[in-house]
Amino acid sequence: MEIIGKVSKGSKMDQIYIPKNRGGFPIGDYVIITALSKELEAQDKKKPYFYNVKFIEPLKLRIIEEIFRILDKNVKNYENIIITGSFLEKGFYFNDIDILFISDEKSKIEKFEQMIENQTGIKPHIILVNNKSLIQGLSTDPLYQSMLSRCVSKKRLIYKVNSKINYKLLDLQLLKSKIIFENFDILSGSEKYYYLQNMIAILLFLKSQKITKDEINKNIEQLFGLSVDKIKFNLLDKKVFLKKYREIYNKIFNKIIRNIKNATK
Repeated sequence: MEIIGKVSKGSKMDQIYIPKNRGGFPIGDYVIITALSKELEAQDKKKPYFYNVKFIEPLKLRIIEEIFRILDKNVKNYENIIITGSFLEKGFYFNDIDILFISDEKSKIEKFEQMIENQTGIKPHIILVNNKSLIQGLSTDPLYQSMLSRCVSKKRLIYKVNSKINYKLLDLQLLKSKIIFENFDILSGSEKYYYLQNMIAILLFLKSQKITKDEINKNIEQLFGLSVDKIKFNLLDKKVFLKKYREIYNKIFNKIIRNIKNATK
């Protein structure tokens, strides 16, 4: 662990103040004080960019900074590193860390995932994508829009895209959410929520509505009459839930198939 402090003038002795809320250096420890180069100081002041993340636990922030450090140290050329997904939600109910790594180079993702897991103790899920593919994904894939609606990035995000409905692609995306019908009893609450948010994101996309985590959750609660937490903790009435789920799924599916057929005429 490293903490950067500034030497302050004292009445009898000069001193360095460090925060009380820290993950290391308990009182009584001996430490080494060394000068910080101007280059490293400038780099340290470059904080991550937060998008619709109103609060994040200090421990999570340290993990994010460690991920940025590992990837930055091992890859010379890349566009950006973006942290997204359930890791950014309040609390510690996540299973892994979703990382969008924007680069034109073919990097050894498995190697980096292992390095991150060794350093943080948390399993990462790195998605390697180039800038062109990301922009295309934001235009046609509601899940990309959902992912970037709440994220933390190493560099500033500047993406202005227009949504383009590709019904064949949406048909494939919706197919993911069909798994709930056959596997309801063996899926965890978090898995049910994942497939549900995928379906609702497609619904919002077809309505040309804004796709954010908050909007998805609001629609889930309105349509199902359930809190998102109740779904994540798997506190569901199977019969009632599946009846509503099937109704919405079929409505979306029929609209997609109808437009695919119209396009082929």
